Amino acid sequence: MATSNAPAGWLEDYYALGSDHADIGIIFVHGFTGSPASMRPWAAYFEERGYTVSVPRLPGHATQWQDLNKVKWQEWPARVQVEVDKLKGICKKVFVFGLSMGGGTTLNIAENNELAGICLVNPMIHIPGNLIKFAPLLALLQPGRASVGDDIKKPDVTEWGYDVLPTKGVVQLNKMLKETRANLYRVKAPTLLFHSVDDHVLPISNSNIIMSEIDSISGQRIELTNSYHVATLDFDAPLIFANSLAHVEQWS
Repeated sequence: MATSNAPAGWLEDYYALGSDHADIGIIFVHGFTGSPASMRPWAAYFEERGYTVSVPRLPGHATQWQDLNKVKWQEWPARVQVEVDKLKGICKKVFVFGLSMGGGTTLNIAENNELAGICLVNPMIHIPGNLIKFAPLLALLQPGRASVGDDIKKPDVTEWGYDVLPTKGVVQLNKMLKETRANLYRVKAPTLLFHSVDDHVLPISNSNIIMSEIDSISGQRIELTNSYHVATLDFDAPLIFANSLAHVEQWS
């Protein structure tokens, strides 16, 4: 896994104004150490059906891994907020879809905005275990560790992310997750959550916490049986796409 040789433009911000459903906007938020590439097929699915789509590159991502050690956590939801504000200016309804840490970022945005709905794929809301308590010290001693990316069952597929886990970035990630979890009760938007049974990156506790602590007017959970963590690029992607389309149609 690396950011080199990615398809042209897939590591950059992407935006497309819709046609038949231009007044419905959807923002796609990638995961930690990942890139917009992990969300581009999902966005293309909606673009082909006439929806307005936006795939922002989160600060510190899709460049070089050291950049993720220089970012404060507030920059991630702030980047998505820019897209929310932009789409609200041209669309009647705005949805936010997030993968992994992008799911945590989506929840953060949903706590502070009125959204038509959200979709979460293997979302992240906490880092369990005792090791995270020592993350600030570890970050001083070791700038990078082994990567957790490219957990994909489908052969020869990559999310074009970093092959190193930036430790200062992990410290910031943990801060964002704690802040977001403390305010999950503020999430009112209709929520559709996809969870991979075989996820080698995040434990099921993340999805359980989210579904039990949000205050959504509608919460639905779908299990994915043929994908690993980066399910938007995996065998279950068609299932995710079709059900998220139904979610958008229902709530728009």
